[in-house]
Amino acid sequence: MKHIAFSVLADNRTQNPALQTEHGLSILLETDKHRILLDTGASDVFIRNAEVMGIDLSTVDYVFISHGHSDHAGGLKHFININERAKIIVSPDAVRGNFFSKRRYQHSITTEWPEDIQERIILVDDTQEIADGLHIIAHISHTHPMPQGNQHLFVENANGEYINDDFRHELALYTDGLLFTGCAHSGLENILAACSFPVNTVVGGFHLLDDHETEEELTALAQRLKVKYPNTQFFTSHCTGDKVFAILKDVMGDQIQPFSCGTNIILTNNADGLSGQRVRT
Repeated sequence: MKHIAFSVLADNRTQNPALQTEHGLSILLETDKHRILLDTGASDVFIRNAEVMGIDLSTVDYVFISHGHSDHAGGLKHFININERAKIIVSPDAVRGNFFSKRRYQHSITTEWPEDIQERIILVDDTQEIADGLHIIAHISHTHPMPQGNQHLFVENANGEYINDDFRHELALYTDGLLFTGCAHSGLENILAACSFPVNTVVGGFHLLDDHETEEELTALAQRLKVKYPNTQFFTSHCTGDKVFAILKDVMGDQIQPFSCGTNIILTNNADGLSGQRVRT
């Protein structure tokens, strides 16, 4: 029987006053074969929270960076100071891109990449298996609707002009029935469609910001997910709005659950698939 577990180290929310929050996401994923850091948040908050939670990040063997925005990769420069062995999986478009947001006000969201990690980086420009059972999904097709919150997000092109980001720098990760979406800028349905493996569990932000999609659009999305993926469990936070979550929850019920800093989920792979158990929040 396989076991897989994930612990949330950085997120916008927490129910534990001993943990710090930030606008960012970092999750430690532990399988029978690997210890993978899924994104690194915006700062060293994930490291400080890991210490409070009694988690040793020095034994992590892979860091997966879902896209180039600083709220997911900004903590990498702190991580390399405590871990000298982990390979870093990232899109080349994420590393060389200049990104900014016009939400609320214009500001850069470009990651400051460490200079001394060249030998540790695995640049992924197409869908592939990186290690035993560890699959990276790249260049996700946009057949289904994209999140409307993307309208605020831009990238610099070869001419130095800022254009709407098409998120070619976004990757998703799949292992042992679990699909990590990062921020799901490419759209949750598109990421699920791009995954050719059976998905028992989806974890990540869905980039469904409050007051962007209408209630009717969100309800329709939840209904489609419930019909097409009836046996898939969804865990979300970070860039999924509170009002959005309530609408999805009304339709999907226990099939969708929130996470926050300190959440720890153990998934057991039995004959019926992976079943989740919350053991710490």
